[in-house]
Amino acid sequence: MLGILNHTEITNVLSSQVLGRIACCKKGKPYLVPVTYVYDGKNIYGQSLEGKKLDILRKHPKVCFEVDMMTDMQNWKSVLVYGKFRELNGEDEKKARKILFSKVLTLMTSSTIHPYGHETNGKVDNENRIKPVMYRIDIDKVTGRFEKN
Repeated sequence: MLGILNHTEITNVLSSQVLGRIACCKKGKPYLVPVTYVYDGKNIYGQSLEGKKLDILRKHPKVCFEVDMMTDMQNWKSVLVYGKFRELNGEDEKKARKILFSKVLTLMTSSTIHPYGHETNGKVDNENRIKPVMYRIDIDKVTGRFEKN
């Protein structure tokens, strides 16, 4: 059975996942990349290094954001978010980092950097986990579909 997700189901998908895909477009050329994110019930927050994605988003802030939950090919949920990219600074950036890291930071800690059983001198290095640019996707529209067997 194929169907449309209701608001609660969409919220559950967005809240339960941490990996999505952000799509943007420049001069008719689409660009799609996976990103780590968190949904706070109102907006989507993420972080990024400088690069192609940010270059495009700063000039063309309209985005499509996609998240999937999949058990198998006949049991899945997919959510599409349409919105606007907004780079954050100051207090907004601090709040966004707190929201993002409260859910995602522990998941971003690879077993290779845990102090037990590995050569790290007992220190966890945040250099690869904390990226300099925080952003928010202000949501305009959300849709969702599912298949359940």
